[in-house]
Amino acid sequence: MKKGNILTRKNLGFGLVSVLVSMVGVSAGLGQAAAGAGAAGPQNYVSAPAPAAAAPVDPFPPAEPKFFTAKEPSLETVNSFLKQVWGYDPNRLYRVMAIQTTAAPGVSKVTVFVTDRSPNAQVQSAVFFITPDGRHAIGAGAGVVPFGAKPFDEVRDMLRARADGASRGAASKDLELVEFADLQCPHCKEAQGTMDQIVKDFPKAHVVFQMFPLVDIHSSAFKAAAYGVCAQKVSNEAFFKYAAGVFDTQEALSPTTEDTVLRGAAMRAGLDGPAIAACAETQATKDVVNADIKLATDADIEQTPTLVINGRPVPISTELPYDNLKKIIQYQATLDGVDSGATAETLADKPAAPKLETLPK
Repeated sequence: MKKGNILTRKNLGFGLVSVLVSMVGVSAGLGQAAAGAGAAGPQNYVSAPAPAAAAPVDPFPPAEPKFFTAKEPSLETVNSFLKQVWGYDPNRLYRVMAIQTTAAPGVSKVTVFVTDRSPNAQVQSAVFFITPDGRHAIGAGAGVVPFGAKPFDEVRDMLRARADGASRGAASKDLELVEFADLQCPHCKEAQGTMDQIVKDFPKAHVVFQMFPLVDIHSSAFKAAAYGVCAQKVSNEAFFKYAAGVFDTQEALSPTTEDTVLRGAAMRAGLDGPAIAACAETQATKDVVNADIKLATDADIEQTPTLVINGRPVPISTELPYDNLKKIIQYQATLDGVDSGATAETLADKPAAPKLETLPK
């Protein structure tokens, strides 16, 4: 669910092109850039490794040194950033074409040409700006996002220290997948099948359900989270049974029915309904829920459900095929040098379901 029903800004896992930076035609790109002296740009295209059978074909013009006028960030840092974000996709090709100073002191403008290996693919340009501290990038429609050679490390370390929701999978946090979810959010309900599959496919992942009640748009979300805190005190298993019960009946949640609905979910999970209800009303429990909301805010999470893969945020939606999500998880694990436990069979793309017109007659 998008917080406040406002389109949220980022999907660093699925495609930086569409959400981190603005996309414009090549004709509107570097021809309008100010010239100046600077370091030479790359002369070969940069991409994830090409499939063995594909012969590399350079779709981009050479980068000209005159468009590299900013001292920071370095070309190496920008390429490392793009590799972190885009490298999971072996079909994507890109080249950094400019890193320029701007009229704003310390703010640099980065222009990247990007395309893919598909036939007749068009080259587009992506433009974003780097803040003076070098820690954030700003793109039209994307807002402020982490930037750097390893942009996800800070959030990864924060979540390892503070994400304390109910967990499944491995005890080790070497590969930690934190799902930020709202128990009254319909999209979070839909995402639970995906999360169950992730737990099966990545047995060495530590998978956390971190509650993020969107109190501005879901009137019963805070209380549902409070019941969840109390269920988790019993056990992780009890929490997940309770959460499943809430998702099953979330359409019945309202300010007048919430206690009955939530108590029923707790009892179906094998819990003492009245005791859990009493626990949920305590200030200590409410403080835990408020701390969960604060963690989501500190991690810059703006929509539910969002899966954070070792610090890398990826909103879960029908727009992101599961095969792509698997690639992102495995790619981040590889970047971080950890074993996901996934098999080659698990990671292989699944054939698309046949369409009606392709079925035998």
